[in-house]
Amino acid sequence: MLQQQNTGLIIIDVQGKLAKLVANSDETIQSVITLVQGMKILGLPVIWVEQLPDKLGTTVPAIAEHLSDYEPFAKSTFSAMGNTAISQAIASTGRTDWLVCGIEAHICVYQTVCDLLDNGYHAHIVNDAVSSRNPQNKALALDKMQRLGAHISGVEMALYELLERADIPEFKAILPLVK
Repeated sequence: MLQQQNTGLIIIDVQGKLAKLVANSDETIQSVITLVQGMKILGLPVIWVEQLPDKLGTTVPAIAEHLSDYEPFAKSTFSAMGNTAISQAIASTGRTDWLVCGIEAHICVYQTVCDLLDNGYHAHIVNDAVSSRNPQNKALALDKMQRLGAHISGVEMALYELLERADIPEFKAILPLVK
């Protein structure tokens, strides 16, 4: 079960033209925004990564505007963990559980999740906040990641799991995000 003291969010490569080419692009982008807003309300760490932003473009503005408190990490490896600065940033949080969202599910999300698992972290893929150009590739990636030990979650499920209760101010702040 996700707990606030153990959990962080990794946003992977929701950038440039590719962000608009993936299946259910608008819904995926909105789900990432909701996750970011929820993590900020809960005060949980966010690691934001971009694949070759000078070539592929930066994170879509609709998401980036909610990340003004953070700096993106540029990477050239498909796995975010393949970049020393990113893997050190993840380790420095002391968090053991990572919600993972972004694109593409079968490439950068998949390889990051594999490396998280290999390094002793618990990976929770946020199903409605990941996508691929081909929905079959997303389904394949989710199945393979789950068989490797990752957990599948959803935006609303993850946020409520982190909240644990309704009688706290964070619940009232997050409620409008998921309605």
